[in-house]
Amino acid sequence: MKKNYVSNSQDSVRMFKSNFFELLSKVHYLVPVIIFLPVILFCTYWYLFNLQLPFLNFIGYLLLGLFVWTLTEYVMHRFVFHYAPPDKPWAQRLHFIFHGVHHDYPSDAKRLVMPPSVSIPLSAGFFFLFREILPISEVYAFFPGFMIGYLFYDMTHYAIHHFNFKGNIWKKIKQHHMLHHYQDPDKGYGVSSPLWDKVFRSDFNKK
Repeated sequence: MKKNYVSNSQDSVRMFKSNFFELLSKVHYLVPVIIFLPVILFCTYWYLFNLQLPFLNFIGYLLLGLFVWTLTEYVMHRFVFHYAPPDKPWAQRLHFIFHGVHHDYPSDAKRLVMPPSVSIPLSAGFFFLFREILPISEVYAFFPGFMIGYLFYDMTHYAIHHFNFKGNIWKKIKQHHMLHHYQDPDKGYGVSSPLWDKVFRSDFNKK
């Protein structure tokens, strides 16, 4: 297997000549919470107090949205973030911008969560996609679950790289992601959960 360059430095490597684009590529890990927690709360309020729909329905769609996020996380990580065919320079460049830089500099704290320049358009696109699939009223219960899953993913990803865990569950989650970084980047695509790696047989043999 080809050995990739991996830096142990916590410094940020420059990706763009433009200072503006370089600024957009870096983000504090709490920024996604500041942006999307109000969205989650607004949708919850709209569903329960404006539309006045049943609470149990809300919980059901919330959990469904959370479940769909876990699959979305896996698919995007495996087929979008790791799409880098060697015969396509443009794909190699996009891969480095969106994800490759993280594999080269996994300790860079400013590139561990998705920047708003990417997360806001993506979340808006998913919202309108769900509007086409689900009844509009139910989107306000489904979308908060989906976004809770996203925030959990982003915060988990940051914590994996910068915190030392005590609990066995968190240790296993961290081990799973560290194997993805330091053993085989073609396995272990689930960050917040190894569920879909087990389903699609891209898990590690942790024995």
